[in-house]
Amino acid sequence: MTHTDIPTRCLALQLKLMDALDAAWATLERTHDPAEIRKVRDRAKAIGELAAMARKVAQMTPTVRKPPVDVLTAGLAAVQGGADLGVMAGPVAAQAEHARRALDKLKGGRRGRL
Repeated sequence: MTHTDIPTRCLALQLKLMDALDAAWATLERTHDPAEIRKVRDRAKAIGELAAMARKVAQMTPTVRKPPVDVLTAGLAAVQGGADLGVMAGPVAAQAEHARRALDKLKGGRRGRL
């Protein structure tokens, strides 16, 4: 089973469960027998539990993500294209400054303790 199959199968299962829940709801609307109502309520509870499990499985599968733009790859492309490296130094310096500030914040300011 591939990753693309899992979301499709989960969606199909959820649609079937919604149809079964609609059928159970229709049964509840037309009957007044307490035993049948109890049976339909138990069926609806089981349907809800199955739907919750299908949602959990669908959330566990990784989604397709765009590959991150790597600064080094962009820098290499700039060098190969004959571009100026000074243009790429800006984002790298900004990243380094951001990382330094985050580390200082973790240390608790300028006390120098972790």
